[in-house]
Amino acid sequence: MELFATPDNAVPTGAVVTTVPTMDGVNLRVARWAPRGRKRPRGTVLILQGRAEFIEKYFETVGDLTRRGFVVVAFDWRGQGGSDHQLANHRKGHISSFKRYRRDLDAVIHEMLLVHCPAPYFALAHSMGAAILFEALSSGEKRFERTVALAPMLAIARIKHPGVVRTLTEWLGGLGFSRWFIPGGGATPLGTKPFLDNRLTSDPVRYARNAGVVAAVPELGLGDPTIGWVRAAFRFMAGLNTRKKAEAITAQVLVIAGGADPVVSTSAIERFSLYLKSGHAIVLPGARHELLMERDDIRETVWAAFDAFVPGSEGTGPLSSHAESSDSAAA
Repeated sequence: MELFATPDNAVPTGAVVTTVPTMDGVNLRVARWAPRGRKRPRGTVLILQGRAEFIEKYFETVGDLTRRGFVVVAFDWRGQGGSDHQLANHRKGHISSFKRYRRDLDAVIHEMLLVHCPAPYFALAHSMGAAILFEALSSGEKRFERTVALAPMLAIARIKHPGVVRTLTEWLGGLGFSRWFIPGGGATPLGTKPFLDNRLTSDPVRYARNAGVVAAVPELGLGDPTIGWVRAAFRFMAGLNTRKKAEAITAQVLVIAGGADPVVSTSAIERFSLYLKSGHAIVLPGARHELLMERDDIRETVWAAFDAFVPGSEGTGPLSSHAESSDSAAA
């Protein structure tokens, strides 16, 4: 297992890369960083990425966290990045049940966090990763002192008839098409399509940086989901996006959503957050789906909220900027 650098996306110093096996025999790519010059870290932050992402996409975020004094752990979910894939065609994002992702999370907690990382434990989770963590928290996972959930995948945005779409995926899956790309989908990696058509970020520099990683290391790219993945996602969201599930989460949670997110439903996020016993939501006007890949001004707001919410977090010093990222990559 290794991490991949590109000219404008250097591997943060001190990375320890390893393989963590799950209970069902899937090998996950996991990386760990410790803050430099600090004998006693302020705890550990686990990054839980979204669908079709990979550790390299979060190098900038890793730097932001280690500068704050945290140990950082990041991993690729099964079927994406450098972890084992489920199908021979690695461009297909496929899963039969989101319960399998929970096995990934459990493996990282038991084989990495609890063994190699200092407490307290915090989570920084995005989209699909945030939804999977919510399910775990609602089911009794109590190891994370606080969680920051970015654009959690509770419902898909801009689908006029979600019931019809869900019925269609159930029907097609039942006919044996679960491993096929969704209708109209294909192998072109998410995040490499023209910037003007993208739904992820309004920042062209970070978008190009992430696309450059996939161009340099094509095996990290993931195309559209399969019918089976979408069917599993609808089943998962239907079970998670309820008042009962929200009220079952007793952990302290900060939810941050994008006001211009065209991927997941911001209104669903706001409704869910109302029922969190120890949580609240912030909506950032103008922000799209990938808040940590957004413009500097939006990222600064995200980190200001993080610093105010996570104990021991230091908001000292400026965040990384486009210019600083380029300088560090060239160093």
